[in-house]
Amino acid sequence: MRILLVDDESKTAAYLRKGLAENGFAVDVASQGQSGIDLAHKAEYDLMVVNTMLVNPVVVNGMQEWPVFSQLRRSGKHTPVLFLAAGGRADGPVRGFSDFLTRIHSALGWGKDQGLERLRIGDLEIDLMRQRAVRAGHRLDLTHKEFLLLSLLARRAGEVLSRTFIADQVWDINFDSNTNFVDVHIRRLRAKLDDPFEKKLIHTVRGRGYVLEERP
Repeated sequence: MRILLVDDESKTAAYLRKGLAENGFAVDVASQGQSGIDLAHKAEYDLMVVNTMLVNPVVVNGMQEWPVFSQLRRSGKHTPVLFLAAGGRADGPVRGFSDFLTRIHSALGWGKDQGLERLRIGDLEIDLMRQRAVRAGHRLDLTHKEFLLLSLLARRAGEVLSRTFIADQVWDINFDSNTNFVDVHIRRLRAKLDDPFEKKLIHTVRGRGYVLEERP
């Protein structure tokens, strides 16, 4: 799932982005309110997390309203928004981030729809909350990065993902096309996900990248 984080505190933004990425989310960061709104207009996000200091509320009939988000709604964007108050920032110890992550799950509706916590592709089942993957009844022994890589492919099952996109989303790095960095990690994941089974789920699309899908 993709989150847009709008926060001008670079340390806080880096902390939250790292924590969310480690929990399987793809995160874009905007350091200004207007640039964040512009991104929200251009791209599709499952959730926006916004520092309230960067957007200007107005009071109408005693109620606080947020004109910038009204603009988004009028343009057809219905992305849920989670506000970060300056006095309640999630840049404290691990427990603070855990509470923040719970709020993220709630805002995404994970508590209401358990299906969002699990992904199924063929005989593969991925538990996003517990970071577990099981294929044909056998639990896969994945490293943290291997699980993030698998989760990315599974969330976009059927979609061909480029090596550049994979490197950016999983490792947050600029990919050098002259290296086989992503290919090496895909090969390691295949050794656990596909090699022990007759039916393969990860497929190479020559010249484009990789796709996870069940094929006849």
